[in-house]
Amino acid sequence: MSAQPTSTAPDVVNIEVDGKPVQIRKGAMIIEAADAIGIAIPRFCYHRKLPIAANCRMCLVDVEMGGRPMPKPQPACATPVGEGMKVTTRSDKALKFQKDVMEFLLINHPLDCPICDQGGECELQDVALGYGRSVSRYTERKRTVADENIGPLVATEMTRCIQCTRCVRFTSEIAGTYELGGLSRGENLQIGTYIGKTVETELSGNIIDVCPVGALTNKPFQYQARAWELIAKPSVAYHDAMGSNLWLHTRRGDVLRTVPRDNEAINECWLSDRDRYSHQGLYAADRVSAPQVKRNGQWQQTTWEDALSVAAEALKGVPGSDLGVLVHPATTNEEADLLLRLARGLGSAHVDHRLRQLDFADNAVASRFGLPMAEVSQVQAALLVGSDLRHEMPLLNHRLHQATKKGAKVYAVNPAAFEFNYKLAGVAVVPPQGMVDALLALARAAVAEGATAPDALVDSINAAASDEGDHAALAALKAGKAVVILGEAAATHPEASWLRAIARFIATATGAGYNELPVGANAVGLGQLGVVPGNGGLDAQAMLVQPRKGYVLYGVEPPHDFADGALALDALRGAQQVVAFSGYASDALREVANVILPIALLPETDGTLVNVDGTAQAVQAGAKAPGEARPGWKVLRALGGLMKFAGFEFDDLAGLRDGIAVRTVAARDSLAARMPVAGLARIATWPIYRSDAVLRRATALNAHPLNRAPAARINADQAARFGVADGAQVRVGDATLPVAIDRTVPDGAVWIEAAQDITATLPPYGAAITLSKA
Repeated sequence: MSAQPTSTAPDVVNIEVDGKPVQIRKGAMIIEAADAIGIAIPRFCYHRKLPIAANCRMCLVDVEMGGRPMPKPQPACATPVGEGMKVTTRSDKALKFQKDVMEFLLINHPLDCPICDQGGECELQDVALGYGRSVSRYTERKRTVADENIGPLVATEMTRCIQCTRCVRFTSEIAGTYELGGLSRGENLQIGTYIGKTVETELSGNIIDVCPVGALTNKPFQYQARAWELIAKPSVAYHDAMGSNLWLHTRRGDVLRTVPRDNEAINECWLSDRDRYSHQGLYAADRVSAPQVKRNGQWQQTTWEDALSVAAEALKGVPGSDLGVLVHPATTNEEADLLLRLARGLGSAHVDHRLRQLDFADNAVASRFGLPMAEVSQVQAALLVGSDLRHEMPLLNHRLHQATKKGAKVYAVNPAAFEFNYKLAGVAVVPPQGMVDALLALARAAVAEGATAPDALVDSINAAASDEGDHAALAALKAGKAVVILGEAAATHPEASWLRAIARFIATATGAGYNELPVGANAVGLGQLGVVPGNGGLDAQAMLVQPRKGYVLYGVEPPHDFADGALALDALRGAQQVVAFSGYASDALREVANVILPIALLPETDGTLVNVDGTAQAVQAGAKAPGEARPGWKVLRALGGLMKFAGFEFDDLAGLRDGIAVRTVAARDSLAARMPVAGLARIATWPIYRSDAVLRRATALNAHPLNRAPAARINADQAARFGVADGAQVRVGDATLPVAIDRTVPDGAVWIEAAQDITATLPPYGAAITLSKA
């Protein structure tokens, strides 16, 4: 048999790095080839997720091409590979250049490693150990740079900056906000904000991770601990349903810092500020550390035995048909399954986790994405329906931002002109009562181009009128890979069943994926487990409209966690018994509850969360719960065992997981009654840093500019018609709010964010709002 010629794939080249052969894709840089085979080349400016800058010159290597050596060392990060190339990373010439570059970098660097928060995990320290001199030949005065205050999350010490520009490239290319840049030139070059303002991107903490020195550090963590004192525990983020992977850095059981854990399919190597800094909320002043019982109107701290006994008696004293179980949508699968067992034992079919939902006509629950997260960065077009994507799911928005950089077109139908970090190809901004009609216009364009509308929508679609913009959006969605994203501002809308049905139809008609953002970190898992009303059971809203005699609140903080906070408080105040499993004891909870059982929060407990791709991620406790607080599944096991209910005989978490079964939730085709269109309608979105109890107590996040002060936001024309100026005080129900003139709010609407202390009990999303001068 004759020898076969070696063939090389057309998109792959063969090179040698330090004598080791490697195949690498065409167009790759030398540094990528070296990394692929484990050969370390020192670098500062290069980062695999950022555009190439080639400005630190630390990665200089010797290159031979076609048998001829290049006369000068080449930067490995910016030199493309070529067939037959030979690279030497540690030749005498390469090492000399690398050491010379290191010496130049250290000329102006302050010798403050003992007080630098980056000490022990600093790339400059590591590289200086291998390539630096033991003494400096530089005797002139060192340069210093004044620091800027760029907000409550990131601390600056810019004298340490080596101008690698990683932070600049991150804010421009990844965050898409262009907030950092280089000012002046040469020796006077400084990295900073252009006008001395705070960095407001929702991903700002990542500039700490990409900074190779101590110029940008974690401000809340400042001076708290050294890297070698911390224990890293793997965990999962729990403030949205993306399930970002992260490390909890703990000392003696307390979380001091949170950093990203690489997972290319989910969060890549990034972490949103919401997930990075929320751990501060774990240690709030109203955290419950021991069981508490209300006797004769007074709260008393008590033992677990007494509290469980009181809780059992309270629940037994309420007929099952009059007991409601309200579950927070970030509850783990294990806790949720035990709550279902408890409800069955008590004879209650009234169980629900959809606390922020107003429209239950179609009995919708969260489900996995039609187009996986990792593929969103590859789409050619997207339609956002009722979505402030940057605030609802920051890292999904990052993937869509990456798609727009490759030419993807994004269209939106929103109740306000939400701020995006990319240009929209088309947008309809309408008040809440106009959302359905705006989406019907798109559906009408789809029908005009040959799609068949579902029976329930035929008449409404035929009555709609479409324009050229609608047809252009449809054409873009049909042209290639596309996605329709239904956001939280649509899922919590009073006509959510309409928006969902029309968005699904548009996705089907164009061949696009349908991705509905779950409202809650484990809403997909709870939907799979069937944490919804049983036969004859009432949904979350109906349990409040038709008040129950008793309630179980699991991880729920009234009134902030409900779509209609006033309705929730009224129902809970009128109940005979309220048993609360909670990490916090807010004033409102103390008012309505009879017993508070302290449970561990997610970083402190074992459990399973299911993300938007349907991936079940098991989490182990990374921190300790305060005082006598216990993991929720253990408290539920003890309560169910005390009441001698079936299904509580397991010994450990493995035994519990063996008994968990997935259930199916039957959806309906029915649609909600249409909203009236007269008057001002409330836009009620949950602020990015106030969407759950932990975030509402995270001090640094609450000091951030994205956490806006409560206000009644209306546009200038609307304000003129009402005769009010910016900053004027108006009455909304029982609350007095300042007017904020906001060009993003359409006519016919007033934007009052939810989950603020003063706004939590105002009329819900879509309700008619009357403004009166205070």
